[in-house]
Amino acid sequence: MIPRGVEVYVALDPIDLRWGFDRLCGVVVERLGRQARSGALFVFFGRRRTAVKVLFADRTGISVFYKRLDAGTFRIPEAMIEGDTARLIDERAFDDLIDGLELAAVRRRAVH
Repeated sequence: MIPRGVEVYVALDPIDLRWGFDRLCGVVVERLGRQARSGALFVFFGRRRTAVKVLFADRTGISVFYKRLDAGTFRIPEAMIEGDTARLIDERAFDDLIDGLELAAVRRRAVH
């Protein structure tokens, strides 16, 4: 369903994970300055970092994936520049993030 080679943006501020499709699309535009239907993945964390939602849009519609860890917390990447609202990570870092692994050793680019 999700093709390889897509951009992955991790929102750096927690959100209310009760939000659905429309509100998450609004957050992508308002807070991240991106278009929700760009084909990129947008990763959102809850306040406790035990759950994550991933928003993805393709040519047929919008999907939201939700994952809650059985133990531990998701590791949110740090901002490269103070004030950043999101981080662009690669696919391997995304796989590690979803698996609940530490992202400290992964190179990331700043997103404005």
